[in-house]
Amino acid sequence: MQTSPFRLEQVAEADFPTEYGSFRIFGFAGHTPNRVEEAVVLSTGNLSGDPPLVRIHSECLTGDVFHSLRCDCRAQLELSLDRIANEGRGMIVYEHQEGRGIGLLNKLRAYELQDQGADTVEANQRLGFDADLRSYQLPGAILRHFGLKAIRLLSNNPEKVEAVERAGVRVVERIPCIVAALDSTESYLRTKKIKMGHLLDGL
Repeated sequence: MQTSPFRLEQVAEADFPTEYGSFRIFGFAGHTPNRVEEAVVLSTGNLSGDPPLVRIHSECLTGDVFHSLRCDCRAQLELSLDRIANEGRGMIVYEHQEGRGIGLLNKLRAYELQDQGADTVEANQRLGFDADLRSYQLPGAILRHFGLKAIRLLSNNPEKVEAVERAGVRVVERIPCIVAALDSTESYLRTKKIKMGHLLDGL
């Protein structure tokens, strides 16, 4: 199958001090004939040498910004920032793929269906979407842009490991990114484990 032409553009770079430590922040755009996808990268330390620690994180406005307790997204992001800062080298690729790729407003529609009894997978499907629509072409291109041929990936999702490798970057180690379940997230996490194959021990 022929793939659409893809072009990666770095549009910005700046110093980015955070409460976790000092990073460089980069803005990237991935161009295809039909759309432009955006991503932000936080990078710290020298990425050459041994495979660095990388987290590919999909935007979650409700969790990352508003501290929603319906999901574990913000907790995973904070855990990743802390681990990368403690190692002194690594990268966060923050993708604009809200709601596992269905977009913010559709994610809120999915929340509404979940309030009526659907789980996170069923809600997406009732809206006419797959459980996970995310693409990893852009993060793969970003990792290659930084000269990374191999990484240690912070993720609980084996499909993400496979997708990153299909994008041309070898995952030499998958490092769990597990945070404590809350009463409000336990059912959500169990659904990700049972229906989506996420590797979540203890649920």
